[in-house]
Amino acid sequence: MQYLCYRNLVGVIMEEDEAKKEAEEIMVEDGPDEEGNMFKRPGKLADKFPAPYANEEAARAANGGAYPPDLSYIIQARHGNEDYVFSLLTGYCDAPEGIQLREGLHYNPYFPGSAIGMAQALYNEIIEYEDGTPATQSQLAKDVTTFLRWSSEPEHDIRKQMGLKAMMVFSLLLAVSYYLKRHK
Repeated sequence: MQYLCYRNLVGVIMEEDEAKKEAEEIMVEDGPDEEGNMFKRPGKLADKFPAPYANEEAARAANGGAYPPDLSYIIQARHGNEDYVFSLLTGYCDAPEGIQLREGLHYNPYFPGSAIGMAQALYNEIIEYEDGTPATQSQLAKDVTTFLRWSSEPEHDIRKQMGLKAMMVFSLLLAVSYYLKRHK
């Protein structure tokens, strides 16, 4: 999520004051000040989401030597888009007889090679929705994939609205130019 800022949440899942409050909960290294020193300050809407690990080495150490991918564009980067990620999140099962997995790998038929290092992350009832929606694994995977789709293109809706407006203007100009060419 290294490309998303807190301002991207405004008007989508939070109001501006909620997003500001969320951003202020993190401390961002900023500076230098007048003396050349770096300092910490509360986050602002323009700040990007914090990385889960301090650096690449810390990420590798926490994940058994594998560097976890940035998920900003994971939906667009995979063949099948949301369907692939949804299937991956919900497809964990026991390995069939005769298939041996190395230690630390898990069987998922939707992953190429069927052996994936990421353990199953979603289970039924691991969270509670405020509106009473049943927290099934399928619902959680749908929510995750929907968020990842949005995070890959936060400007999607605005871009589509601009395209529709442009098509209407061009249609009007086409009609006017046709009229002027044929009837004047």
